[in-house]
Amino acid sequence: MTDSGLRVHTSIFYINDYHGKSINMERTITASKAFDNFHKNDNTDTLKLSSGDIMLGEDFNTNKIAATFQNIIGINASAMGNHEYDMQEKMGSILPFVKYNLLSSNIKIQKQSPLNNKVKSYITEEKNGHKYGIIGTTPVDLFVHSKQGVIQKDIKVDNVKDTINNIQKASDELQKQGVNKIILLSHLGNNADKILARHTRGIDVILGGHSHELIFDVKEGENLFYNKDGEPVIITQAGRDGKNFGILNLEFDENGIIRKVQNNIGHSKDFHRDMSAKYIFDKMFGSREIYGKIKSAPPAPNNYLIEANPHAYFITDCIKKDLDVDIALLPSANIRGFFEVGNVDTRILSDILPFKNKLYKVNYSEKEIVEGLKAGAKSFKNIANKPGIFYASGLEYTMNRNGELLSLKFIDKNGKATTIDINNPREDKFYTTILNDYCALGNDKFTMFNQPDRILEKYSFDATKCVENILKSSKEAFEIKDDGRILII
Repeated sequence: MTDSGLRVHTSIFYINDYHGKSINMERTITASKAFDNFHKNDNTDTLKLSSGDIMLGEDFNTNKIAATFQNIIGINASAMGNHEYDMQEKMGSILPFVKYNLLSSNIKIQKQSPLNNKVKSYITEEKNGHKYGIIGTTPVDLFVHSKQGVIQKDIKVDNVKDTINNIQKASDELQKQGVNKIILLSHLGNNADKILARHTRGIDVILGGHSHELIFDVKEGENLFYNKDGEPVIITQAGRDGKNFGILNLEFDENGIIRKVQNNIGHSKDFHRDMSAKYIFDKMFGSREIYGKIKSAPPAPNNYLIEANPHAYFITDCIKKDLDVDIALLPSANIRGFFEVGNVDTRILSDILPFKNKLYKVNYSEKEIVEGLKAGAKSFKNIANKPGIFYASGLEYTMNRNGELLSLKFIDKNGKATTIDINNPREDKFYTTILNDYCALGNDKFTMFNQPDRILEKYSFDATKCVENILKSSKEAFEIKDDGRILII
């Protein structure tokens, strides 16, 4: 084969796991426009693709903004990540705003679901006479990350083996249609993507998600593999929460085999917020109220799931004080942003706490609390650090990076500390505890928290309401600082 002008140049703007972070979406829109301008007068085929979890939670406005964001930047197709299912029975309300293709090759959708006939296994896109096949996936552990609801009735997810077979089937069908450049939008996680790359045929690029990894450059054995035919497969992923996006530049030969590749990661913080998008999103979000001020705050942690986080401490303190309980627990996966110096308003709180999981007041035993903290501590050793540790008010504890809980103290309302024996916690000692409904129903394998007989109250609001109430109750600005309640060694 010669370099006789049969080479095809392709540039892919890719995103994953934005988790409803609308401010970073505004910055990404600016980056997307820069991408468009860069390729305005060249012959490069351009695609814009999403590997899922751009939506988040049950809030209609948050997900409407996420869909509008993808419409604005011109996403061709998006995988159905686990958070694309969060709205459950309200899913039908958001679908009219989705103008891009929703893809998943490894689910079976029941007729009663609003997603019926809305999700495809794959599509083809033609650019400058060149055809591209795009396949999507849903995570095989979807129900591990989903609350009980209609989703378990409406959606059936294939196991790992069947998922690989279905992806291969889609790839084979595309190749029979004469498509030799095939992209998989995977929301399976990086480890699964590596297996797929080596055990399938026809797929050239895997744009990943779900495991929240930030993959730079192209390195053989890390994100460059060879498929069953010995052809190269590139894997990418751009972290989480809209902090980053990717641009993958490719050169294909006449047979659709990658000959050159360049993987670039961009950082949304390096781009200003698009003002027209900000105006649109503000209107969508609705009325905004200023609740209070922050006088000082530390930087955000690098990893929200397994680091000490003063921003989360502030939230748990607000919950505990507002609802007057012994302990407030906040799963680290629930907090997706941080406080900055200045006013705190409705949209900022929504950005920090986007899930809108309702709060439960439960009488938990000392043993159940210890078991929950130990289960969270194992996240240090788990893939992608999931499900994450628990932040708390009313407790102080020490963990190590081997995933072990080392010590624990209960702090009563007068500030008195009492050591809890983590090796022999009491089953007859109970604490009034606030936890969100997701964990209180035993999701993410926190089965010790599923104690329906000891639920004291189910609130109609989420943690945001408690933060609002505490902010509004003070005329003084708040200082957010690390008080050492969680020590990680």
